Amino acid sequence: MNRQDDGMTGAYRAEGWVQWPGEPELSFQFARTLGGAQEGASLIGECFRAASRMTPGDTESWYREWQVLAQASERRALDAFERGFLRTASSNWLRAANYYRSSEFYLAHDDARRRDTFDSVERCSHRYLDGLTPAGEVVRIPYGDGAHLDAYFIPCAGAGVRSPAVIAFGGLDEYKDELLHEMPKHALTRGMSLLLVDLPGQGGTLRRQGIVNRPDTEVPVGACVDYLLTRGDVDAGRIALYGASVGGVYAARAAAFERRIVAVVSDSVMFDMASLFAGWLDTPERLIWRHLKWVFGCTTPQGVVDKARDFRLAGVIDRIAVPYLVLQGTEDWLGLKTATDTWEYAKAHGVDATLRLFDPDETGAAHCQVDNPTLGQEFICDWLAARLGIDQRDVRRRTPALA
Repeated sequence: MNRQDDGMTGAYRAEGWVQWPGEPELSFQFARTLGGAQEGASLIGECFRAASRMTPGDTESWYREWQVLAQASERRALDAFERGFLRTASSNWLRAANYYRSSEFYLAHDDARRRDTFDSVERCSHRYLDGLTPAGEVVRIPYGDGAHLDAYFIPCAGAGVRSPAVIAFGGLDEYKDELLHEMPKHALTRGMSLLLVDLPGQGGTLRRQGIVNRPDTEVPVGACVDYLLTRGDVDAGRIALYGASVGGVYAARAAAFERRIVAVVSDSVMFDMASLFAGWLDTPERLIWRHLKWVFGCTTPQGVVDKARDFRLAGVIDRIAVPYLVLQGTEDWLGLKTATDTWEYAKAHGVDATLRLFDPDETGAAHCQVDNPTLGQEFICDWLAARLGIDQRDVRRRTPALA
């Protein structure tokens, strides 16, 4: 069944392209994958072809069609690599990773296919990292009691050059492998290395070790800083922090206590996470509850709400002593007030806070700018580079290929 047969005709709206107006959550996830085309992580024609073969609301067809694209892309990557076509191989591994990520999205956390699919995401990401120049690294950051945080380190310069670095993580359902196509082009070309990390409750740290999220996010972030300080290619005095969505909460809370961070970004944020989640208690059938319970390590929606109270920003972000950027789209499904409340509270408590809003006329108005992720990352990485004291003209002179 295609979307026309179901009366689900796509439309461009204030929040960007809506593939199935009757399925707003599914449409948001489609836009998320489609937006990856701007950074090389999907192909527009392939995305729409996959959508045409999905049944709106049927998550099995969602899994099936993204799997088809992922497997085809991975086969192309392997064939190209064997023939010495390294750029084509690299491009296809990046797309395969993103398509596998998309296919995994609606699987139950105890579905055996989820772990297998996540393994495929990382397998393709690792091959992509190998092809970068300089090559990216797969790292395990010690996290106490034999545990670790899964991460990728991507240097912006060759060996022996100490560069500023940004620790970056996603939120409730975004992990390091999605950031792998969102941030590197923008950060590396501005002279910033990247540490893309799965915090507790994210990616491999959750899937393989069962480590759920925690409100004292300065602990895992501190472990990331400790790791960066062991490297000879990182400028220890210029380390910044970026978090998207729920990760925006994690980043803000960490920056309030981790004093080795010199700038912090919340790309969409929840000032009062518990109140937001409590508003969903009357719809326990929502798919998001299944994921929330897994990430928070709770057995009931009420348990999630109770734990979420410990992630509040009031009484915490007033401790932030470095520049703080808050971004939000005016059409964000979280609403606009949660961002303006965060910014207003920070400003009122003496924090050097900046608020950047994206509206429909500019685009980037959806959650985490999924309708135009390039626009968001350009602003974010320019802001970070300025706070890290980077002269982009100097970066360009040192790296002629970026000219």
